[in-house]
Amino acid sequence: MSDLFTTAGLAKDAPHPLADRLRPQHLEEVAGQDHLLGPDGALSRLVRAGSLGSLIFWGPPGTGKTTVARLLARETKLAFVQISAIFSGVAELKKVFEEARKRRSVGQGTLLFVDEIHRFNRTQQDSFLPVMEDGTITLIGATTENPSFELNAALLSRARVLVFRALDEAAQEKLLARAEAIEGKALPLDAEARAALLRMADGDGRAVLTLAEEIWRAALPGQSFDVAELAEIVQRRAPIYDKAQEGHYNLISALHKAVRGSDPDAALYYLARMLDAGEAPLFLARRIVRMAVEDIGLADPQALVVANAAKEAYDFLGSPEGELALANAVIYVATAPKSNAAYRAYGAAKRLAKEHGSLMPPKVILNAPTKLMKNEGYGSGYEYDHDAPEAFSGQDYWPEALGRQKVYEPVDRGFEREIRKRLDYWERLRHERSQSEK
Repeated sequence: MSDLFTTAGLAKDAPHPLADRLRPQHLEEVAGQDHLLGPDGALSRLVRAGSLGSLIFWGPPGTGKTTVARLLARETKLAFVQISAIFSGVAELKKVFEEARKRRSVGQGTLLFVDEIHRFNRTQQDSFLPVMEDGTITLIGATTENPSFELNAALLSRARVLVFRALDEAAQEKLLARAEAIEGKALPLDAEARAALLRMADGDGRAVLTLAEEIWRAALPGQSFDVAELAEIVQRRAPIYDKAQEGHYNLISALHKAVRGSDPDAALYYLARMLDAGEAPLFLARRIVRMAVEDIGLADPQALVVANAAKEAYDFLGSPEGELALANAVIYVATAPKSNAAYRAYGAAKRLAKEHGSLMPPKVILNAPTKLMKNEGYGSGYEYDHDAPEAFSGQDYWPEALGRQKVYEPVDRGFEREIRKRLDYWERLRHERSQSEK
């Protein structure tokens, strides 16, 4: 099985991408993961101890997960075996496990690296458990998805999760400097274009080297590119974003919380990122409507109107013009007064309904369409509020067994300030009328 350590044997003119030529040969050469590989890093301590245990590497693409696994196998004298969950099934797993048992019988351990391990189904993940427990393999699984959501609890309980971070600017610059050294020439970009290149790579070390290689291919002798020329050469790299996975949930959560926190600038940024990555605009429109009813409520009743209008405008205009309607709605809900009083009141009402069962409303407010119901007192003594002073009778509408309850507490912001005044006024009338009846 070929690996990164056999590439030196390739013919000089064999295709050999820059990212592969720069693949680290020692753990200390890995860029951007100092929290794992620095002197006090988690992996450094494991290597010094001489025993790894099974691990899950969680992080975005291009952060060194595969390379680090290979180097760990070398450091710990384990046979390195790599499979991908995309291309492997139960039959191949059985074969890999059997070969590992044979190695173990002659004193050789096996480090099994499983790329995209989250793509194995639950049953396939369970198949690793016996060989992890008896020491047949040391498993290192790599995933770009949150292990808490994608991996079996049983598998996670037997492995330690280590987080690989997207490469920051300093780590990417380190890679570019090494690339320039191996190529023997500077990257033909001005300072602004070089910074733009790093942003395009989006924290992916493999991507930054691939983009650099494209620039070198495109440059004529003595030529240097600015930002506009860079964009023309490499077009643009699609943002790392999977609409069905964690990136989707992270960004929609960020958008919602920025709105809740009354930060229209941050909210617009996350909206733009999601639209730029191809998120369905109508999904975003629905979420903005949810923000209007959950986080603004009756503090500004117009928020729901604006959110629904934005949805209708997008339906009518389509993209890209309709996206501006969504931006307008995001600005409106982010800058609106906030209240979750209605949200909390509904939750309290649901709890009362569940906890107290099928209580009968007071008979005074029930209709009496039959003689029997009239004889039972249904509707007897009901006061028609429009005939009462102030159009308010002050009757008690709660089941007798439950008594009056308070579930809605409007905040002293926005339109709810006016609602509170009304509720306080009616409560005062209710109290005065109950006293006069005594």
